[in-house]
Parts: sequence; structure tokens; C-alpha cells
Amino acid sequence: MKEPWFYRFARPIIWIFTKLVFRPVIVGKENIPTSGSVVLAGNHTNNFDCILLISCTKRTVHFLAKKELLDSKFKWIFKNMGIIPVDRSKKDHNALSKAIETLNENRVIGIFPEGTINRTKDVTMPFKYGAVKMCMESSATMVPFVITGKYKPFRKSVRIEFFKSYKLKSDIEKENVKLRNIVESGITKQEER
Repeated sequence: MKEPWFYRFARPIIWIFTKLVFRPVIVGKENIPTSGSVVLAGNHTNNFDCILLISCTKRTVHFLAKKELLDSKFKWIFKNMGIIPVDRSKKDHNALSKAIETLNENRVIGIFPEGTINRTKDVTMPFKYGAVKMCMESSATMVPFVITGKYKPFRKSVRIEFFKSYKLKSDIEKENVKLRNIVESGITKQEER
């Protein structure tokens, strides 16, 4: 798979925009491996979460995203940003296969295991199994992250923290619980500050 051309063009612009407008606090960026297959998995707070992740690493992040984005008037942008479309109305085996194929090419996948923006009062919504499944089937490295705060322009009001990377074992249930626990614990610690 070739790197998406529009991503290469847009990334520096996204980086500048994010730094100037949202001024995020970024912690643990060194935990993102500079090579090999990686799954970045964390909570979903806002539509801006994707551009925040893009601005945190020079590696191309291929996001799993709802297939409806490719039906919008901006479909050419999303198509050329390297997203992997997901049909959220069912277990989308094609999307999972494409993600595993991407990881087997030593690339980076960005995924929000909640499946959508969390608009509930719960710390997180239940995690779907896609993140841990693709990680296990490709032997990719998992890097959990947590986004806290609000995207308020021209204030340091949003924070992202990347936790230590790890390899998954063979129990998908336990690994999904472990990932969710890391993310929830990270959110809770930030909210206590």
C-alpha cells in the first residue's frame, strides 16, 4: 500500500493548525514506536481527536472510520487520507481484514474502541473488540492513549497522553478489559488533577 498522498500534504498543515489553535499538552509521545506495526487505541471525545493524533507522530496514522465519510461531499479527502471505512451496522470483517493487512505492512492504525464519540456520563463506553483483535492477529504493538479536556481555541485546554506500548497475549476478553482499564484509569487520573 502506498502512503496516501493527501495525508503527506495535509500533515504539516494539521500540525501547525493544532499547535496554534488548540495548543495541546502532549505526554508520552516517545511511547509511539518509530517503526513496526502499531495500534493507537483510546477514548473518543470529539471529531478533532483524529487531527490531534495526526499531529502527535510523523508516521501516517490509518484511521478506522465510519463508511458514511466516503459518501459525503468530502469523500476525496477521506479517501486520500488513508482511512479504512467501517460499516458500523454489523461486524465488518472486510474492515478488520484491511486493518490487519495494513498492520502487516508495518504501518500505524488509529482506532477509538468505543466506536463513536462518548456523549454519555460514563468514563468510557464499552470497548468493541476490533483494536485488540487486529493487534493480536498481526502481532502489532498496542499503544493506549487518553484524551482529556475540551478543544477550546487558543487555550491549553486539551491533553493527550500515550501510555507504554505492550504486546498482547492470547485471551481477547482479558486484553480488551486491560485496554479499557488503562484508558479509564488514565482519564480518571487526569480528571483528579
